[in-house]
Amino acid sequence: MAAKKNILLIIADDLGRNLGVCGESKIKTPNLDDLAAQGTYFDMAFASTASCSGSRSVIQSGLHTHETGQLGLLRGFQGLHYFTTFDHVETSPKVFNSLGYLTGIINKVHVGPAECYPWRVREESSTRDVAWTAQRSAAFFERAKEEDKPFFLTVGYIDPHRDLTRGGFGNTQDYPGVEHLPYDPKDVTIPFFLSDVPEVRQELAEYYSAVWRMDQGVGMLLQELHRAGLDESTLVMFTSDNGPPFVNSKSTLYDAGVRLPMIIRTPGCTPGIVNPNLVSFIDILPTFLNWAGFANVKGNRKGRSVLSIMSETSPLDDWGQVFGSHTFHELTAYYPTRYMRTKRFKYHRNVAWQLDFPFPGDLYGAVSWEGMRNAEPAMIGKRPVANYIKRGPEELFDLENDPEEVHNLANDPEYNETLLDMRKALEAWQLETEDPWFFRDGISTRVIFNHIDAGMKMPDRWDFDVNSPGSKDGAIMPHSFKEVRGRGAM
Repeated sequence: MAAKKNILLIIADDLGRNLGVCGESKIKTPNLDDLAAQGTYFDMAFASTASCSGSRSVIQSGLHTHETGQLGLLRGFQGLHYFTTFDHVETSPKVFNSLGYLTGIINKVHVGPAECYPWRVREESSTRDVAWTAQRSAAFFERAKEEDKPFFLTVGYIDPHRDLTRGGFGNTQDYPGVEHLPYDPKDVTIPFFLSDVPEVRQELAEYYSAVWRMDQGVGMLLQELHRAGLDESTLVMFTSDNGPPFVNSKSTLYDAGVRLPMIIRTPGCTPGIVNPNLVSFIDILPTFLNWAGFANVKGNRKGRSVLSIMSETSPLDDWGQVFGSHTFHELTAYYPTRYMRTKRFKYHRNVAWQLDFPFPGDLYGAVSWEGMRNAEPAMIGKRPVANYIKRGPEELFDLENDPEEVHNLANDPEYNETLLDMRKALEAWQLETEDPWFFRDGISTRVIFNHIDAGMKMPDRWDFDVNSPGSKDGAIMPHSFKEVRGRGAM
């Protein structure tokens, strides 16, 4: 009988590149730094979107949010939104249940509906008691041993997400066996995407404490895996769903929102690898299937297993670009945008660029934002507030010279060839993934593909022009829609 190939997926909530292995020197993260030292740290790992539910649906499906239907948050305390995953999507619990695995999720879930994510063990909780999470995981490990089945367990921490106060991160409650570590605001590192004002420093100090609590939880969890004798049969992956819960990061597709820590440890892997290749969250489920010995279970996923490049320390030509999509955060926070990232350049296509960029409710109410908006001048990091709220239809950034994504080169003639190449590549990706937000003349081409295929002429432009509404000089769209013919309008 083949050896069991187990999977432990650990997801932090709203954690950015805030670990020692990422270069952060002020936050104590010994357990995750140690995990990275035992395996591979992917330094260029990218979420498809920067919103909790959407990103988790990508992790659990290998599909982008415009493919899963999880276009925004599953739910919130306001009860204003309830985005869900399409029932036909093959999620990881569906797939691994069919492969004979014991599947489970403990603590944060935040995707739905339950029928689409049929974990056999589901212990959903909003607790920040990381010791409880480790104890429940230990019980899951024992159940897998009793049932003599390989397992796939997801552990979703609440930390370091904000709590429901204006500047808090859940640090007011004590948990047995969990140490609280306070930080001094004067000692924090101001990240490039925030401004150095007192309110930001105070919130970062609280955020650091929540990161430390989460790191303790990871240490406890891995100890339970070791006690169960399952280290040598388990792939362990750690990542986050999106960037830190601050403006200019969470809910944006700027790097601060989507470039995240990803660590993978497999039995016998080469330790201490820092991998520079660009990997995407759509690669996570294919990696798990590859590890489990079911690489032939493809579905309609476009991602690839990263196991073959685990030991790489140099960039590879065919791992040099990633894509992503964001449409909603909350129901009222609509801003459809798509991105393409290479090693050097970042391209954004803002579909509804005429709209103001929306604030997630928790970020708008944060004291850090209040401090930045009332400063003179009003800046968010190096970005003027006006440039954060008002964005053009396209953004192009040279990340070698502008890692903060502040200087938009979309209208710079020197970069026109790069712009056109990335625009073309992103639109090809939109067509390949049947993105409903592939717009022409102000309308989704997905809802009129039958007319396009019938030879309808329309202006080949993104937005409708009220000053020139005619279509007499339009063109037959050059794109093929044969792959979606017969599905009906969305």
